Amino acid sequence: MFMFILRRLMQTIPVVIGVTFVVFIIMQLVPGDPAVLLAGEGASKETIEALREQLGLNRPLFVQYFDYLINIFQGDFGQSLKNSQPVLDEILVRLPITIELAIFSTIITIILGMAAGIISAIKPYSITDTVVMVVALLGISLPSFWFGLMLMFFFSVKLQIFPVAGWDSILHTILPALTLGAGGAAIVARMTRSSMLEVIRQDYIRTARAKGVRERVITYKHALRNALIPVITVVGLQFGALLGGTVLVESIFAINGLGRMIVDSIKMRDLPMVQGGVLVASLVFVFVNLLVDILYRFFNKRIELN
Repeated sequence: MFMFILRRLMQTIPVVIGVTFVVFIIMQLVPGDPAVLLAGEGASKETIEALREQLGLNRPLFVQYFDYLINIFQGDFGQSLKNSQPVLDEILVRLPITIELAIFSTIITIILGMAAGIISAIKPYSITDTVVMVVALLGISLPSFWFGLMLMFFFSVKLQIFPVAGWDSILHTILPALTLGAGGAAIVARMTRSSMLEVIRQDYIRTARAKGVRERVITYKHALRNALIPVITVVGLQFGALLGGTVLVESIFAINGLGRMIVDSIKMRDLPMVQGGVLVASLVFVFVNLLVDILYRFFNKRIELN
């Protein structure tokens, strides 16, 4: 197990380098000059060139990239072009909020998705199954920004049950987490249903029924445990998708998390901040995938970790 984890950690190094390269190139293609944005529209050419010299923007791109890459491996993410604060300090302030939102959303995804999938699998092709799958289809189809605005309109503006925006109490987490987790719950529901139906048709399930084992025990102890393997994969991938989805949700609900920081930094063309934010989010996603692989082994001892 230790060697497997070590190999996977080593495999993340080229992934991280690839992420830094892609983000760096994309940010170079975004219209606008950071020096012009910092100096102001009325600044002279001399002032702008002096800023470009100070920020190192007049150097060749490959030199800028390799300098940035070396600094990353030394733990230096650079300084924000907007407020001259260390990028890593800004990220460490906002990252816990984004992770907290992603965790709450994942919990909603697992609870709603697995419950719906189990109900559909227990009563396949029934009215209940049809209704649950239609709702799941709607959950996948509805855009998160529209769903979030509708939740805000009904539960915050009309009913005044939850706060409109912010991140100060448990009440502030419910609507953003539900907005972010609804689509994932729909995907998990469909995967759980499909996996459960496949397992329920196996011979050992029929043998358990023939021995008189209670249906509840068959469903939750035998069928669900073996059906969790593909579901774990989906949940792990959904966590990565949730990290990306926080960009919209944090903007809608005015949450000062990592996603909103990246959006604001893109507007200001704050290259070090954007690169640092995307890199940290990618590292979290890679770490989650590692945990998913380990969970495979926990739920199925027959799986070899190569």
